[in-house]
Amino acid sequence: MTAHGARRPLLALSASYDTGHKLGQGSSNMAEVCTQGIDTGFAALGYAKVAVLGVVQGITELLPISSTAHMRVVPALLGWQDPGSAFSAAMQLAALTAVVTYFWSDVRHLVFGSLAALGRRDFKDGSLRLSVWIVLGTIPIVLAGMALSGVLNTCTSPLRALSVIGWACLVMALLLALAELTAGHVRTIRSVTLRDALLVGLAQVGALIPGVSRSGSTLTAALALGFKREEAARFSFLLGLPAIALAGLKELWELHTAHIDAHAWLVLIVGLIVASVSAFVAIWTLMWVLERFSAWPFVIYRALLGVLLLVGLAVGWFV
Repeated sequence: MTAHGARRPLLALSASYDTGHKLGQGSSNMAEVCTQGIDTGFAALGYAKVAVLGVVQGITELLPISSTAHMRVVPALLGWQDPGSAFSAAMQLAALTAVVTYFWSDVRHLVFGSLAALGRRDFKDGSLRLSVWIVLGTIPIVLAGMALSGVLNTCTSPLRALSVIGWACLVMALLLALAELTAGHVRTIRSVTLRDALLVGLAQVGALIPGVSRSGSTLTAALALGFKREEAARFSFLLGLPAIALAGLKELWELHTAHIDAHAWLVLIVGLIVASVSAFVAIWTLMWVLERFSAWPFVIYRALLGVLLLVGLAVGWFV
């Protein structure tokens, strides 16, 4: 990409990738592939590699362990091109498919219950109130996303530096541990208030920082508000639906306006299909763990991942 934003052929840029480049604290470990300023490294990877990353993305997107962290670490360890933030954002549609499918009874109840309540002008209806609160809880991340749009999905975004992701993993591991230790684990989604929705919605803003994890930040906030573990996850996913949908659709539109070629679209579709299946498995796993155990496995994993990243950067493991 030139200084004036001129478009360069997507596939031609794959030749610029050099696995010998060391990863610095504030820069990407590999040459980025860009289209009109949008980070589209996924197109240079091809179908097989994107399918592998689709599995990684789908599993980690809905677990409280940060998909962005894994989408930076896995390619770095394997010596692959960074798929780019555009790929991660578009994969939100895979997460959307999985969440709607798994929680279909809740989604159907909220949608049709709210429409029925509006029809009879029953503004005190529980489904309608929760739906409105979910929408209101989405406003913080929409505003923050608009404010940070200039750096979130751009090529060589400083927010995707592995140092940022490593520290974010450590901080979120600590916060989730504190929530697990202090939470009352007694509330259900039936007791959700507007205050809960706004607080969890504010926590969701943290997901804009790679390494934080949308499900991790909202699950932590819901646990801190006293919800049972499985109910905290349920509330987290339902509140995240509008944000997940908006992020995915926005990225598809930006990729459309960037005029990526047919090959890039096909590569993206492969990733979406694979990620949708693995994301559903991830939700089932998360709910099973939270219902029978606790959030501690995710706390430990996140802490170890953060340490691995920071130590790896210090000794030069990531090239």
